[in-house]
Amino acid sequence: MPTFWAGAATALAAHETGHLLFDGIFGANPELRKVSFHGFPFFAISHRPGLPWREEFTIDSAGFWVQHAGSEWILTRHPSLRNEHEPFLKGILAFNVLASVAYSGAGFARTGPPERDTRGMADALRWKEPAIAALILVPALLDGYRYLHPSQRWAAWGSRGAKIGMVLLVVKR
Repeated sequence: MPTFWAGAATALAAHETGHLLFDGIFGANPELRKVSFHGFPFFAISHRPGLPWREEFTIDSAGFWVQHAGSEWILTRHPSLRNEHEPFLKGILAFNVLASVAYSGAGFARTGPPERDTRGMADALRWKEPAIAALILVPALLDGYRYLHPSQRWAAWGSRGAKIGMVLLVVKR
């Protein structure tokens, strides 16, 4: 079980590293901020306000992009992961799917700290936050389905299409 949790922790670190990478590329001055979600304390990596919309969207999306790339790599290289003894990879995939579901829930409910990724993405695109929540939820659900039903190719291609579509939103608002 410790190996599973190490995978989940690695996925969290990868998600945050995605944000930090683009914070650095865009000179966005990232900082750690103490935030809370309905009284539950945690932290958020935030950056200076007033970025151009593409930079804001990219920074806020980067964590999900890293999750998507990781999940895709895992499910492509290990399509039958459910039947393999790979607790580290299962921890990564579990974090990626469950974090996306949690972010989507917060986005649909429009709740949580103002620094939440779904809100920043929605503001950058001038979309309503539940639309972003749906974009985050679809590949998570499809990847969960792929884990349970690896022979279903439609789920793999649907997930990949949703992931690519989210990245392409950088091109046009």
